[in-house]
Amino acid sequence: MATYVPTELDSRWQMLKAIGLPEISEIFQDIPESVLLDELNIPAGMSELTSEAELVALADKNQVYKDIYRGAGAYKHFIPAVARRIPQKETFLTAYTPYQAEASQGILQIIFEFQTEVSELMGLPCANASLYDGATAAAEG
Repeated sequence: MATYVPTELDSRWQMLKAIGLPEISEIFQDIPESVLLDELNIPAGMSELTSEAELVALADKNQVYKDIYRGAGAYKHFIPAVARRIPQKETFLTAYTPYQAEASQGILQIIFEFQTEVSELMGLPCANASLYDGATAAAEG
């Protein structure tokens, strides 16, 4: 908030008076002279447009390689639309932090949806799905 509502001069003097100092420089009197800077080497301010152009010019100097070996196999590939839609379902993703039982309902819903799709795609009267969670899988094993 201080960025948008600066402290007025009168308020500054009141704060200094409250801590018993006559001027702002007194706050820094315990800092050794050897670590203080006489002058900061900061360039003059510039507009957003100018600074963005400067940063783009700087970024253009970067070397872009054809092969980048990062991402551990995370590369551009086809993702079926259903893969994006399922996690967006209200039954799976809610706007609040659920308790375990409520979170589990979303997971169960997705397992059911998967099981139903496999059954329909394969023309089977029923299909199995994954186990409920890691703990259940360990108990089943």
